[in-house]
Amino acid sequence: MGKIPLGKKDFRSELHYGWYVLAACFAILFFNSGARYSFGVMFKPMIAEFGWSRGSISFAFFLNSALWALSLVFVGRVYDRFGPRWIIIVGTVFISAGYALISFIDSLWQFYICYGILVAIGMGGTAVPLIAALMSRWFVRWRGLAISLALSGNCLGQFALVPLFTLFAQKYGWRASYLSIGLIMFAVNVTMALLVVKGNPSDLGEQPFGTSGREKREGKDPISAGESERDLSLREAMRTHSFWLFLIAMFICGSGDFLVTTHLIPYVTDHGISPTTAETCWPGLG
Repeated sequence: MGKIPLGKKDFRSELHYGWYVLAACFAILFFNSGARYSFGVMFKPMIAEFGWSRGSISFAFFLNSALWALSLVFVGRVYDRFGPRWIIIVGTVFISAGYALISFIDSLWQFYICYGILVAIGMGGTAVPLIAALMSRWFVRWRGLAISLALSGNCLGQFALVPLFTLFAQKYGWRASYLSIGLIMFAVNVTMALLVVKGNPSDLGEQPFGTSGREKREGKDPISAGESERDLSLREAMRTHSFWLFLIAMFICGSGDFLVTTHLIPYVTDHGISPTTAETCWPGLG
């Protein structure tokens, strides 16, 4: 009674742990993305309460984006040394504190500190590059698929949460919305980091998903096995044309993307369209 019939295996015992890490990373990016793209939802309610100009509020987003980009350099170095778990936890403390404290602000400089600095630092520790690097450690076979599935949380978070935050802000106000965002992100990220996320398969005595039998027998690192080229340091990469072309392309892409996501809802509502209808025009929903 209760025994598994002969010839059949328990599905849970056969499921590679990398898939659990993938699910945890998806959840982290899902809520982080939804929170980040909620900025446009809170834009006009904050103007209505404080009378700030659109330019002054937009500067908070610019400051956030600039510091977030710079923080990724530091986060990458720390990740290589300490692994992802504590980076995610520390980053979550910053990002959750930043969002929660926004609900108590009464001046523009406080908004710059909370959103422009604290949230930016926290985002660096819970960003797409870190998740992509983590997935590459857990998967050899289907690595591209695994990374894509994990990073899809970044897109689906916009799709699902921006409409919810819009409705919540309309009913309870922007302060309650920011406070709820901070609390939800803290609960989700810390739970995933402590209970699920592992930096390397070897921490559990496992091999990355799809490791060949030969690599297992010889004890080789399946991530670097067969790779003859070493990674470039930041200084070495900065001497290449590819690095700067990629940097320019990402700058143009990010600038256009975030310009629209920051100002789309305020612009659309200027023309008499309701916020609940405006959020369906969100780029992430298109």
